[in-house]
Amino acid sequence: MLKLSKSKRVLISGILVAISFILKLSIGMHIVTSIFMIAAAIIAGYPILRNAIAAIRYGIVGIDALVSIAVIGAMSIGEYWEAAAVTFLFMFGDYLESRTIEKTRSSIKALLDLAPDSARVMRDGVEVEISPDEVIKGDLVIVRPGEKIPVDGTITEGNAYINQAAITGESIPVDRTVDQGVFSGGILESGYLIIRAEKVGDDTTFARILQMVEDAQDKKAHTQKFLEKFSKYYTPAIIVLALLVFIITRDLVLSLTLLVISCPGALVISTPVSIVAGIGNGARHGVLVKGGEIMERLGKIKVLAFDKTGTLTVGKPAVTRIKSYGIDENDLLRISAIGESYSEHPLARAVISYAEENLGDINDRPDNAEIIAGHGLKFYLDGISYLIGNRKLMNENSIDIGLQQDYIKSEEEKGQTVIIVADKSNVIGIISIADIVRDDAKDLIINLKHLGIRKIIMLTGDNERAAKAISSQLGIDEYHAELLPEGKVEVLKNFADEYGISAMVGDGVNDAPALASADLGIAIGGAGTDVAMETADVVLMSDEIRMLTHAIGLSRATVRNMRQNIIFALAVAAILLTGVLFKTVNLSFGMLVHELSVLLVIVNAVRLLRFGDKESRRKIAN
Repeated sequence: MLKLSKSKRVLISGILVAISFILKLSIGMHIVTSIFMIAAAIIAGYPILRNAIAAIRYGIVGIDALVSIAVIGAMSIGEYWEAAAVTFLFMFGDYLESRTIEKTRSSIKALLDLAPDSARVMRDGVEVEISPDEVIKGDLVIVRPGEKIPVDGTITEGNAYINQAAITGESIPVDRTVDQGVFSGGILESGYLIIRAEKVGDDTTFARILQMVEDAQDKKAHTQKFLEKFSKYYTPAIIVLALLVFIITRDLVLSLTLLVISCPGALVISTPVSIVAGIGNGARHGVLVKGGEIMERLGKIKVLAFDKTGTLTVGKPAVTRIKSYGIDENDLLRISAIGESYSEHPLARAVISYAEENLGDINDRPDNAEIIAGHGLKFYLDGISYLIGNRKLMNENSIDIGLQQDYIKSEEEKGQTVIIVADKSNVIGIISIADIVRDDAKDLIINLKHLGIRKIIMLTGDNERAAKAISSQLGIDEYHAELLPEGKVEVLKNFADEYGISAMVGDGVNDAPALASADLGIAIGGAGTDVAMETADVVLMSDEIRMLTHAIGLSRATVRNMRQNIIFALAVAAILLTGVLFKTVNLSFGMLVHELSVLLVIVNAVRLLRFGDKESRRKIAN
């Protein structure tokens, strides 16, 4: 038969059906009318019959087989109008269905469109444009405004604002400069960069995101697996039932109508279309959900455990408070920063960073600096001796801290690490340092409780004092401190046994055992982190921990959408079946209602693509 595209076939058969309907009304069932009806049925019915035969060869009796049997039966008894109407409606419904489903995949297609299609590299001192797959590790890649970054790497030259929405879901471009990392798929809004390639081809963050999203669509939800098994046995059972009805009633039209209206199309598609839409929405917002089963489980979490460092906190110590004694705070900060410039300790870097933010560049260096392991350091500045360190350092140098004892204790009870600064005889200042809680962490905990999470706990290898302070500040139900990785696994298991499905939220590196052992592993800020992508079930590509509420809310909306679709599909099937048994539903009307039910199921699922959009727009506006 003449090869026609689906759209052309729908158009031609539609015109033939319209002409035959007009002829039927004007001249009745004349031979000309019948010819137009038969032609419409053949043009629209050919691909249906072809698909049915192909499926039967593989032992599958599907919806196409039911329709084909019904249409052949209608043609054999002279019901040409019913045959034409049924084939056209089925074909038209299939066409609309495929077009509508494309919308549910729009987010994923948008990601694919963002894949870099070329790369400009330096080869023998000359700029060469090549395919991103041809870039090798160590190449210097040049990226100009409006171009896509084709590799993961480190900036060696330049400064730029980069749109990383495809990777992290962040709508606002980020500023990147020399020695900072960038990811493939980012788009330069302005500036100019030379990047040393570190991950290329399929190893880049963007390529792996695409692969995970594609794989996720193939991982079916429990509900979807059940419905597919149901359909496998349901369709042959309907054929047998239709035969029995014919044997008992000798009413061929009734049997054929039963075949058509019993097609489980809306029921079969009810779950996968919701899952694809949910995964697409997540991908667009920087939330990678690895499959339908994960999407279902995510919304059923009862226990949520957080790692502390790098998850609830920013993972980097920072100065939180300065208190001076008999000296100006800026002078205290300057002296401390000069002394700490000799040290490589993370706390020293926190002091120096804070000083530079508030006082500008500090280029002075200490004299005769001496690091005392586990205690602090000694140094001279402008001929004056200074000490920076802990209580032990002060005690060993006969510095009395009695007057500052209460203040030091109160700071430590808040989870702060205290650095004492003294000259040769007195304490001149105290600097409090802590790993700062993320700005959105407290709101996150509140929102999670509103979502119905039964127990929120914090698991950390940090000391009891720091864990207690963070837990109290955020309103977390319970905390467990000084845990080794295996300890986190054990605590999670105990809570899961008591409360139900558990999830572990971590940075995907030191929390890998807990992420893997929990019912659900969620990695925060995992862009570029191999362990996060491979171990976790859900990856939030942005450092914005608040996206966890979007992920859980999206999961629940997806599950709710699936249930709505299933209930609707079953209700329509029950109503049509009742109508057939009471002979108030004919063949063509039954097919029309069936196709409309399929489309309504898809349209309902498409609504998931807009989930969270209002919140995103509000964030941009603010």
